[in-house]
Amino acid sequence: MDAMLGDCSLERLRLRKSFKWRTHPPDVLPAFVAEMDFDIAEPIRAAVAAALDLGDCGYPHKGELGPVFAQFACDRLDWSPDPELVFAIPDVMTGVAEFIQAITEPGAGVVINPPVYAPFFFRLELAGRRIVEAPLAVGPDARYELDLDALDSALGQPGVGAYLICNPHNPLGRVWTRAELTAVADLCARHNVPVLADEIHAPLVLAGASHVSFHTVEHEAARRAVVFTSASKGWNIPGLKCGIAVAAAPQTAAILEERWEALLGGHLGVLATIAALRDARPWLDAVVGQIQANAAMLGKLLGEHLPAVRYRPPQASFLAWLDCRELGLGDDPAAVFLERGRVALSPGPDFGRQGRGFARLNIGTSPELVAEAIQRMAGAVAG
Repeated sequence: MDAMLGDCSLERLRLRKSFKWRTHPPDVLPAFVAEMDFDIAEPIRAAVAAALDLGDCGYPHKGELGPVFAQFACDRLDWSPDPELVFAIPDVMTGVAEFIQAITEPGAGVVINPPVYAPFFFRLELAGRRIVEAPLAVGPDARYELDLDALDSALGQPGVGAYLICNPHNPLGRVWTRAELTAVADLCARHNVPVLADEIHAPLVLAGASHVSFHTVEHEAARRAVVFTSASKGWNIPGLKCGIAVAAAPQTAAILEERWEALLGGHLGVLATIAALRDARPWLDAVVGQIQANAAMLGKLLGEHLPAVRYRPPQASFLAWLDCRELGLGDDPAAVFLERGRVALSPGPDFGRQGRGFARLNIGTSPELVAEAIQRMAGAVAG
């Protein structure tokens, strides 16, 4: 493992006090929440330390965030957003919820594609909006696709006010193609439904795939859309609280500007994000390389120890979606792995009813801990 990623020994990791390392007892190996185990990138650590040395912990100002993000997007994502239309927000889901409350009435429908990131369900419901499902289609090779007929039907339901798409998709690691996103844009324009794109995992696209930001689709629906992203996943800094909202048109940006007080994030998060995007790209490259290796290794480990589990390597990020239905462990196999194997995965049903019999495994760690997780899962099944 690359030296800049640090020491992922259990002894050292258990000194951490984050949600991942304090939710379960010490005998449980945590591999659930989307938090990686690697050391923080040195440019980020230095930026935060410098601010602390100055007592610079006041209210946030986006500072250089706009041009720095625009340069990163141009260099890495083949996307040229307007730096003036880049906004700092606390996190992606807060930004999504605030924007949806601004553009829709209470009780309005929001279309999502389950199985999908669990907060899409509960955060939107807490915001007083109604979930409208357009489930993804899955083929015999375990490859998930956007079901355009289901999406067309969902968008056409009365009272639908927005479509929230996850790209790259969590928990599947699926990267949607330009053709797929163009088809989405056509449907949303036909139904006059604005698009909100959660692109938080875009910096973690793996070899063989290319991220296509929704804003790069040549379509009127893209110019109306808002893209939400963050350095929190790519550089593992969710606790520093900074997301990014990107508008494509001034009238859309005005909605974000009007809600600035509700969208105040963390000053240290803004500084850390600027350092990540500008100065910590080699660290990101090392992480992507390690995830790629872990994803390949996971396939071999499952074949050796849990051949009944179906797994398709992700195209992006450090999350593995495991089809455990043939193991006969019920709707929530993660509960069995936790009880019998003392390894914590994310329960599949949290991602929607389509996740029954599935579990999500976090492989954003050392190869040794990925192997340990599989050994514990296999022991749970054997026992």
